[in-house]
Amino acid sequence: MSVPRREAGAATLLAVAMAGVLMMLGAALAVVGAMVLAHRQAQASADLAALAGATAAARGGDACQAARDVARLNEGNVVACSVEGGTVTVEVRVPGPRWLGQQADLDARARAGPAP
Repeated sequence: MSVPRREAGAATLLAVAMAGVLMMLGAALAVVGAMVLAHRQAQASADLAALAGATAAARGGDACQAARDVARLNEGNVVACSVEGGTVTVEVRVPGPRWLGQQADLDARARAGPAP
């Protein structure tokens, strides 16, 4: 059975269009995955920086400097640091993915100190 000439290639056009849609969906999911990964990195960096700051504060050292050093080692940058008593609160920023026009950096906050 032969296909009428005016319908020849219609399935190819549909297959190419669907492949394009799937490629765009895959790229969008990759960006979302990279953003989630960067946020987890920011949170881990903030947690470790806050713990380092609280340890330094308990030992009489410079809590914010210790937090900055640990955040830098974890590819983060401390954008805010405060010490109240022995409790250290930090905000850390890490660079976000730079795919598909995404330019946002990701922030995370953490607090550590002695138990009440």
